[in-house]
Amino acid sequence: MNVFMTGGTGFVGTTLARELTAKGHSVTVLMRKGEPARNLPPGARALQGDPTVRGAWQEEVPGHEVFINLAGASIFTRWTDEAKRVIRDSRILTTRHLVEAMAPRKGKETHLFSTSGAGYYGYHGDEDLTEDSPPGTDFLALLSRDWEAEALRAREHGARVVLMRFGIVMGRSGGMLGEIVPVFRMFLGADLGSGNQWLSWIHEMDLARIFLFLIEESRTLEGPVNCTAPEPVRNREFTRTLGGVLGVPTFLPPVPGFMLRLMKGEFGNVILQGQRVLPRKLLAAGFRFRHPTLQEALTAILKK
Repeated sequence: MNVFMTGGTGFVGTTLARELTAKGHSVTVLMRKGEPARNLPPGARALQGDPTVRGAWQEEVPGHEVFINLAGASIFTRWTDEAKRVIRDSRILTTRHLVEAMAPRKGKETHLFSTSGAGYYGYHGDEDLTEDSPPGTDFLALLSRDWEAEALRAREHGARVVLMRFGIVMGRSGGMLGEIVPVFRMFLGADLGSGNQWLSWIHEMDLARIFLFLIEESRTLEGPVNCTAPEPVRNREFTRTLGGVLGVPTFLPPVPGFMLRLMKGEFGNVILQGQRVLPRKLLAAGFRFRHPTLQEALTAILKK
């Protein structure tokens, strides 16, 4: 199929674009002016444009059947007012402009896979969170709600809309592991806060396989889909497992919560709370995870 991607040169997008082209799909990746094309897989096509701004790039959109919306500024930073504005605009405006450009496809087969996040649910302690669980009230939850609302407007054009609620993506070339593995290798790995908070995660290849599963096999599944591994872990278990895979000790005392809040601002609360998110819809649809446990996932990533 003809696939149009935003965020196709990022951490997740690079892997996904490579897997799509390997499966024979024709992939167009929207790239900002001056952005290097070195992450484009062989066979993928680059299209220049800024998705947060209406422009000529939108004229290319109707020639595709599948749209994958991954664009968004990183949330792994200190949340100043300006940072929160950039995080929000990069998601809301991109999605709005993409959906607007899809209007000429009304009456034609159209699939929109739009990123959201497990942060949609906010903090619920030890509660199992499925696609039917209500949204939270913090910044990430409200952002995810509004982000999804923009994507759902594509239904007005007759599109199938799948809201991909990502957990923390584990991969070798970026994401959370890219930040913390060097810290652990310096023997500085430790629990964060109490260590009791849940971490809902997913291996990058399982995430790519979910997209392919929804494009090629389970073509009727729509609405919110939790893209998380079936076995979330507490922060304490994550610390021990990562240390074990790397072969380094994790004997340091926990990083105090106040220190995380000092370093990361409001985002520190997100790190200290977490969610226990389960992929109910995917399991019911018959999707099989290659890396269902954290031990398997980290070994596959770090022992290559």
